[in-house]
Amino acid sequence: MTLWEGKRFSVVLADGREVAETPDAVAVVALDAEGRVVLVRQLREAAGERLLELPAGLIDADETPLETAQRELREETGLRGGEWRELASFWSSPGFTNERVWVFQATLLEEGEPEPDDGEDLELVRWAREEIEARVHEIADATTLVGLLLYLRG
Repeated sequence: MTLWEGKRFSVVLADGREVAETPDAVAVVALDAEGRVVLVRQLREAAGERLLELPAGLIDADETPLETAQRELREETGLRGGEWRELASFWSSPGFTNERVWVFQATLLEEGEPEPDDGEDLELVRWAREEIEARVHEIADATTLVGLLLYLRG
């Protein structure tokens, strides 16, 4: 039974519990030509601040997770092409939502111009691998933490 329906998600009653149904998502650990991880800083209304995150986005109905990851990376950073591999997938917060997140790593990328969505104000930030552990306290986004830790582990 649908309790509420919005543009990005709906709330349904499942076994007496409210569940937010949302499209699945992707995040990309993208390495530029110098081997630096490319992050984006953007306003997140729910958090009330600009957060530093991996390039990420929601999967459209006609896309695979990999296609979405490639599109989001191109739109947010201008990076394209390269070699891709899936690092992991996980439930973002299974206590209340059915969202699954796929994390990819992309290397050997070509630089290009970002193609942000209307209203997106993105700042690109690049960290060398050696910086990540010392700067991880600057990350408040769980998906980004997971992606960076998977990258460091590999």
